[in-house]
Amino acid sequence: MRGFICAVAVLVGSLVGAAGASLAADDRLDRIRTEGELRVCIWPDYFSITYRNPRTQVLEGIDIDMAEAFAADLGVAVRFIDSSFVALIDNLTKDACDIAMHGVGVRPDRAAHMDFTQPHLISGIFAIAMKTNPDITTWADIDQPDTVVVVHKGTYMEPVMRSTLKAAEVLSVNDFKAREQEVQSGRGDVFMTDFPYGRRMAALTDWARLLEPPSPIAPTPYAYAVPKGEPAWLAEANAFVSRAKADGRLRAAADRHGLLPILAP
Repeated sequence: MRGFICAVAVLVGSLVGAAGASLAADDRLDRIRTEGELRVCIWPDYFSITYRNPRTQVLEGIDIDMAEAFAADLGVAVRFIDSSFVALIDNLTKDACDIAMHGVGVRPDRAAHMDFTQPHLISGIFAIAMKTNPDITTWADIDQPDTVVVVHKGTYMEPVMRSTLKAAEVLSVNDFKAREQEVQSGRGDVFMTDFPYGRRMAALTDWARLLEPPSPIAPTPYAYAVPKGEPAWLAEANAFVSRAKADGRLRAAADRHGLLPILAP
């Protein structure tokens, strides 16, 4: 009997401890308001999303605008923390930031380590071709004999292109910059990317033509990521996205940064 009582006591203690830990983990909003600061992880090389302009060193992009709007709604200041997709899981699980706002693709492998808001953008696959290439001016020109389509090895674009294209050749390269080099050299005709990076190429180079498919190919939702297991904080972030959609702030930011084609409903 004494052993049973001890076992029950241990079990109850464990449950209380777990509940306490959950509550402690879920008081992030109180901490943010008390400290007066929202810590936002960004990837500063993501054009139109979270981009540090190399000329001015000023951050710009839809998720910079949205982070500032979220902080304003909370009545606090925003502090941007340079991160990357490689460091994303570590930064969220080790409390380096309160939220990641840099167009994070919602994927099952990431969902094991973080929770996502509703999506604010949805980007499928787009293509970049040379403006001087008379044979590739629309998406319909891509899947033709003798056309070489360049993809970054290991990205989801590689298997999608291999399964989708019937006549064109798929060339895999090991570095994402090599995609551009193959097209500029003439060894490749187009390379595959997402809309924000494609827009960067079209905006910042004089040679790139952005090609959009007639219907989305492998669309991926982009959302904001928060530490896993904090339902109150997730609900607060979700409520912000809902408000920003309803009051037009999200759409205005998407328009400002040229992202209306991939704005989520």
